[in-house]
Amino acid sequence: MIAYAITDSFRDFQWIAQKANWIVYRDKTTPHYAHNAQRFVHESRNYPFDKVLLHGDYHLAYQLGAKGVHLTSSQIEQIPKAKALGLFVVASTHTQQEALQAQRLGVDTLTYSPIFDTPNKGKPIGLKALQELRDLIDTPIIALGGIVTEVQIEACILHGANGFASIRYFAPS
Repeated sequence: MIAYAITDSFRDFQWIAQKANWIVYRDKTTPHYAHNAQRFVHESRNYPFDKVLLHGDYHLAYQLGAKGVHLTSSQIEQIPKAKALGLFVVASTHTQQEALQAQRLGVDTLTYSPIFDTPNKGKPIGLKALQELRDLIDTPIIALGGIVTEVQIEACILHGANGFASIRYFAPS
């Protein structure tokens, strides 16, 4: 099962590595993203993550030697460019149409969200929508959005997800 941590920190690797096998650096507020991303990729090599990704910038991910990139739903058209650089590509999707488009363009994995209620992300799509998407596509699906408990993780897996992604689940307690 994919356990995918979304973080804006490179201080909590030891904690996160106990629970996650994938990690992405996403910080939408810093003006120093490239510098911090370089440090993030470097520091992450000290931990047993299967995949280390950067958010939204496939050129930077390639430059810094990250395993891949996590593209936003508005960047789905960039999938072929990122794949051409040999990057592993995750794309954020929120509708069946976006997921089908990402699959057509060759995405390796996609996130589908928000499954559960989560701050500032609108109405959750729910587990039924997750199951419906599983029936439509072959691409691995990572459930995202409001996942903070083991019960929610199990429900996502039972409804067709190949794993889950979260910010709060992986935050140090």
